[in-house]
Amino acid sequence: MLLDTSFVRAALDPAFLDRLRDRFGTSLHLTDAMLRQHGSNEAHFDVVLPDAVVFARSTEDVVDLVTLCVAANVPIVPFGAGTSIEGNAVPVRGGVSVNLGEMNQIVAVNADDFDCTVQAGCRREQLNEHLRDTGLFFPIDPGANATIGGMASTRASGTNAVRYGTMREAVLSLKVVTPDGKVITTSRRARKSAAGYDLTRLYVGSEGTLGIITEVTLRLHPIPETISSAVCGFESLEGAITTVVQAIQVGVPLARVEILDDMQIKAVNAWSKLGLPEVTTLFFEFHGSPGGVAEQVEMVSALAAENGGGNFAWSNLPEERAKLWKARHEAYYAAVALRPGAVGWTTDVCVPISRLPECITATKHDLAGASMPATILGHVGDGNFHVIFAMDPSSKEELREVKAINDRLVARALAMDGTCTGEHGIGLGKQDWLVKELGDAVDVMRVLKRALDPKNLFNPGKIFSL
Repeated sequence: MLLDTSFVRAALDPAFLDRLRDRFGTSLHLTDAMLRQHGSNEAHFDVVLPDAVVFARSTEDVVDLVTLCVAANVPIVPFGAGTSIEGNAVPVRGGVSVNLGEMNQIVAVNADDFDCTVQAGCRREQLNEHLRDTGLFFPIDPGANATIGGMASTRASGTNAVRYGTMREAVLSLKVVTPDGKVITTSRRARKSAAGYDLTRLYVGSEGTLGIITEVTLRLHPIPETISSAVCGFESLEGAITTVVQAIQVGVPLARVEILDDMQIKAVNAWSKLGLPEVTTLFFEFHGSPGGVAEQVEMVSALAAENGGGNFAWSNLPEERAKLWKARHEAYYAAVALRPGAVGWTTDVCVPISRLPECITATKHDLAGASMPATILGHVGDGNFHVIFAMDPSSKEELREVKAINDRLVARALAMDGTCTGEHGIGLGKQDWLVKELGDAVDVMRVLKRALDPKNLFNPGKIFSL
């Protein structure tokens, strides 16, 4: 990872630390273990330690911490579950990491309105457990048991996005602490509004660079009457992708459809003990009434058969579905485990659905010449897929090779009018590609950043350079 070498990191002023101790007491942490936890990340980026960690328990705590940090010109970086994989929460300029994990209350559930409000540190699994008896659920599922605030900050997506959308569609309103210490609410709970700028969408995906999210109001959905999962192996990568594209084009309301190439299936077989044939495979899930699900299954089975798909292995039992999707969610760790001692480098792109077969096929051919294990998997129903490299962390040659393959992948996606990241965010890893993708629009982002955070203290060094 390349850091901004023009920035000179200074130790925290002892007087500032005293003010933190006076205000936060035992919620202030300075131990090496705690600093390392908040300076590490799931991916290949270097560990960069914060100077201090503060656990916030309320919006008022965040306001007071922001006030102290801004007055002392100290960077502040929000931290949720630490599951982001583009270095989004790495404190590259030191300062204070504010851990929002203990702000995990479910503030309100409005079942009749299909929405709820939670604190930023609430985990998605915690929320769905709480909602179970209401007949509702929160569908955004990035795999990791992430915090809702972190998911909003990175505009997260996941396996259900093809039917239920991403965090962009799921978030109705936010409570945000701004760099000047104000607490703002970006919208009301109404499902539509034409009242002024859409501040909710401004903060969703801003990665903590414009403000710190402390509460999130979310859309909820009814738990489907019938849920059925299926696994289908294919003779070719092209056949699997074509099946998905055709299913979308004929209007099948797929709830989930995930692609795992032969290398990824090999990895999950070893990691999760699945015993699947080691060929490109689609994981499906169908939601709806019994009759509706049966119709969806019939249509997709026919399409798969025309495209070289094998027999569908069905699973209607909750425990069997849970095992299947647990294996999918642990695919990253499975891919890295293909090579003992490796670290994971993961990247993602998203392209218009009609260009998906071409993009994945070209990428698979590119990976055939790689010197390290690499897998493809993704949420192909919305044109999004990932590549995971199991890389030797000590090899500069492999680092150059992976960067070159990643550059070709992203350039390929942009040439198809796609995006450099469908769901991971920009963070540290894709700042140059953001400029190539959006051009002068990034200058508008810089104007917003300077206006809202003139001292550049909120998660500095992320998304773009100033």
